[in-house]
Amino acid sequence: MISKTIFVAGGTGFLGKSLIKKLQKKKKFNIITTSLSLGTDFRDFNQTLEYFKKNKPDIAIHSAAYIGGIKFGLDHAGEVYFNNILISTNLIEAARLTGTELFISPIANCAYPDVVNKDFKETEFWNGALHPSVMVYGMVRKAQWSQTWAYTKQYGMKFINLVLPNMYGPGDYFDAERSHALGALLMKITNAKKKNLPEVVVWGTGKPVREWLYVDDGAEALIRALDINYYVDPINIGIGRGISIKYLAQLIKRIVGYKGKLIFDKTKPDGAPYKVMDVSLCRKIFRWLPKTELTEGVEKTYKWYLSNQ
Repeated sequence: MISKTIFVAGGTGFLGKSLIKKLQKKKKFNIITTSLSLGTDFRDFNQTLEYFKKNKPDIAIHSAAYIGGIKFGLDHAGEVYFNNILISTNLIEAARLTGTELFISPIANCAYPDVVNKDFKETEFWNGALHPSVMVYGMVRKAQWSQTWAYTKQYGMKFINLVLPNMYGPGDYFDAERSHALGALLMKITNAKKKNLPEVVVWGTGKPVREWLYVDDGAEALIRALDINYYVDPINIGIGRGISIKYLAQLIKRIVGYKGKLIFDKTKPDGAPYKVMDVSLCRKIFRWLPKTELTEGVEKTYKWYLSNQ
């Protein structure tokens, strides 16, 4: 028997599509979604509120975003801030006004302070400045968390805030500007093999360390959040391990079967030096950690890319 209506905001996006696919397998929820491509602009409060009034979701999961890689974030800093702050603010306010019971709120781990060789802990979420390369998007997500805290305090709303690292997988953006490092590297190295190019240029020194989350594991975390106690404070979701961009490029090169050279362009920005999260709280609350190993996930992503490029 279907008991709850779940609204997935941004269900046509990378994370949203995976989330809906997993929710549909549960067969116990009425799943609804909309996005800009489906006719609802969350930057417009009246459109957003009208959707909530019409559909009256019991639960809302926020997976809508205006994002890209380092270059996109730097070149479109104003757009990134303006679009994302409106999307999050309007979704949360519309949920409040229409009595949504639970709002699940993903937050990018670039909202953490810029640290070197130290795993991000939830208790240190406010302990310092953000790295300039992700400061704008990170501050939007800090503001998103602040709104959930304020609405909990004043209105008694229930939120769950999950902090996610960069995600990858089938259906990811494969675009020179919009892709994160993994998608961009997979695209460039695959194309170099196809064209028999002697080398691939990788941005930066290759030294930055990143944690990567397979998109289906990110979606799984959002669904598992439906079964935990309300918890407004951030909860890190990840594998708790990071790899360098250089290692990642070499892994993709091996999986693709590319025989050329990798050239690291040190004139290009590296971004934050270290982005790995402590996942002790995730293990404690969820009694679970994401299961997809990076090699397996990249292989699946590569197969998808070959079939869909």
